[in-house]
Amino acid sequence: MTSHLNTLQQVFVGFPMNAAAFIPALWLAWLLDLLFGDPRSLPHPVILIARIAAGLESFFRKKTACPARAGRLTVFFTLLLCGLITIGLLSVLVLFSPWALFAGSVVLLYTTTALRSLSDHAMDVYRCLLESLQTGDLQAARERVGRIVGRDTTRLDEPAVIRACIESVAENMSDGVIAPLFFALLAALVCTVSGLGRFSVPAAALAAMLYKTVNTMDSMFGYKNEKYLQFGRSAALLDDVVNFFPARLTALGLVFASILARGNGRRAWKVLGRDRKCHASPNAGYPEAAMAGALGVQLGGSSSYFGQTVHKPTLGDAVHIPDRQHIKTAVRLMILSSMLILLAFSVLYCAVL
Repeated sequence: MTSHLNTLQQVFVGFPMNAAAFIPALWLAWLLDLLFGDPRSLPHPVILIARIAAGLESFFRKKTACPARAGRLTVFFTLLLCGLITIGLLSVLVLFSPWALFAGSVVLLYTTTALRSLSDHAMDVYRCLLESLQTGDLQAARERVGRIVGRDTTRLDEPAVIRACIESVAENMSDGVIAPLFFALLAALVCTVSGLGRFSVPAAALAAMLYKTVNTMDSMFGYKNEKYLQFGRSAALLDDVVNFFPARLTALGLVFASILARGNGRRAWKVLGRDRKCHASPNAGYPEAAMAGALGVQLGGSSSYFGQTVHKPTLGDAVHIPDRQHIKTAVRLMILSSMLILLAFSVLYCAVL
């Protein structure tokens, strides 16, 4: 008992300005997101990021005739400005107290994740599908799923609405939940192994915010149309690079979550191994294939974008016809797998600590 108390005293000496503070910060941020999501009454950092990126896009398009160069400059200076703003905010907080810095860092980290928001959007689609049983009208469900996917949803039938929703849950789980936490962990690990563990929490918040900046720019500029084909190439490429590991971790998390939830983990693993590269994105196919296998549905296929039909490979096997209950199962798997991945991050960090 005495040895355990001594260990606890050593771990928490100097808290919250020590390396051990990262673990509670990580779980607090995840829990805040799960409980509160993105309150509409409060300003969100993504709005500021988008405004900075849009302003810089306009500026550099005027300054250079080369769209690709303008895109690279926009990416670089958006990252620079957002990073400096985050550092400035954290520097102000530390002037008040270490606890203010800790709390502010947790809140910043919380704003970079979107677990509750993604769950709410998916469940909105589910509820609209339930209502359609009475009305026979899928328009509300099509409109709701259109908020979280890029394709044209105006003519989707019920199975297509469900497929689109499940694909969004799988892909955006990687971008909106696992990736920011992964980069938070990476920054905290760098601080810890370099002897700067007291900065692990603010460094984690900064890294997650920089990731969110990259992801936001990709969502704004990463289109293969005439306007953004050249300009958005650097943003899309950078987003592909930074999501390489998070996408694969997300897929593994979904496989293990399927096993724990008494689903078909073996099928999830099989489909992941077989279909992970059947996607135009080098990353999105991993979580989508794992989710398709876990649910026993077929995802992908042809979709309409900006009035044009895009033929895409399918992922998974059509063991079941997509049913609205699959949306609820996908949300449960997302929450459970994010917990498992967060637990793995914590174990890894504690081992290094």
